[in-house]
Amino acid sequence: MPPRNQQSRPPAMMDVAAAAGVSHQTVSRVLNGTGKVAESTRERVLKAIADLGYRRNSVARALVTRKSGIIGVLTTTSVRFGPSSSLLAVELAAREAGFFTAVAPVTSFTRRDVTDVFDHFLGLAVEGVIIVAPVVELIEELAAISVAVPVVAVTSAAMGVSADVIPVSVDQEGGARQAVEHLVSLGHRDIVHVPGPSDWFDAQAREAGWRAVMEEHALPVRGPVPGGWEASVGYEVGRRLIEEGLPTAVFAANDELALGLVHAFHEAAVEVPRDVSVIGFDDAPASEFFIPSLTTVRQDFHALGVKAVDTMVRAIEGEGSLTRTQLPAELIVRASVSPPRR
Repeated sequence: MPPRNQQSRPPAMMDVAAAAGVSHQTVSRVLNGTGKVAESTRERVLKAIADLGYRRNSVARALVTRKSGIIGVLTTTSVRFGPSSSLLAVELAAREAGFFTAVAPVTSFTRRDVTDVFDHFLGLAVEGVIIVAPVVELIEELAAISVAVPVVAVTSAAMGVSADVIPVSVDQEGGARQAVEHLVSLGHRDIVHVPGPSDWFDAQAREAGWRAVMEEHALPVRGPVPGGWEASVGYEVGRRLIEEGLPTAVFAANDELALGLVHAFHEAAVEVPRDVSVIGFDDAPASEFFIPSLTTVRQDFHALGVKAVDTMVRAIEGEGSLTRTQLPAELIVRASVSPPRR
């Protein structure tokens, strides 16, 4: 057989068949693990594959079998703990389920950007698309796009916009309710919320959970507080609260915001939790090592990824009536919370 570097084209299945002295159907059976093939024949085929450096053409295979083994993943460019953990969980779960992922990070979610990504995915013959980008703009654009493959979104949105999108999420509002109810049970009545960005569904759900508990207990709701995901936003809010008058507790929309708050309080000699209690959200790995260790709401990102991929596989296989799935959130109580002393 000619050396690989002398070939004018990549080796094809017919080349493998010729080198192994078998039919291309036998090579296909070895590659796909189907049918009966003698062990000695299988070894000859595998040796020919290794010698030639043969790589199967997934797109060509998909045209014949309608199965590429690829799932597209549309995501944001955010490196925050929540979105990046969700993305990694989906990728690992997909690999465990026998799929490869093609990931497309997007900086903006205009109709053209979203359409371009879906066209790219369809060009790769993906079997489905998982969205890890819980922003309002994207979900609105999806409602106007017709996609020929199943779409699963890792989002807490109600998803009434598009019946073609199957949502999978952690119960963000329920997690926020747990956090605020815990503060109320300790005796807190002045509880400020530091929200995430207003165009993120998770941020909206966490704020809704805080507001619902405050209203149910007839507790005063302070005016709007600047939102974001960054520790710097938490720091600035902390400085503002010190100037305007400290609440007895703060519920932050993520752990980075909580870190900024704690830092601002520390600089002003405000002690957590003696002077003000702080709760975050996400249970980022470092939250246990804050000073004091941070009470927070944990999301099981591994379970989220497994559920998203499991839902996608069931959709690919044609299982009907797939509806919204919500996984529970869990309050993790640590040292940053105590009963109010004033």
